[in-house]
Amino acid sequence: MARNNFSYEKRQRELEKKRKAEEKAKRKLEAKNAPAADGEAGQPDGDADDEEEGAAEGDARSAAAPSNLA
Repeated sequence: MARNNFSYEKRQRELEKKRKAEEKAKRKLEAKNAPAADGEAGQPDGDADDEEEGAAEGDARSAAAPSNLA
């Protein structure tokens, strides 16, 4: 009776996962670059907005911390 070659099968599964991950990363990169090339050059990156939101969240968390301790 023939035996399965589990090492070969495992390697093939790993290669398939790697290929799918690379395709997904490529799609994400294309999606990220495509809207920026459509004429939204006048819009800011949004990095400043992220920083402001983070600061506001930090303020809310620090205000909530003493009430949790009481």
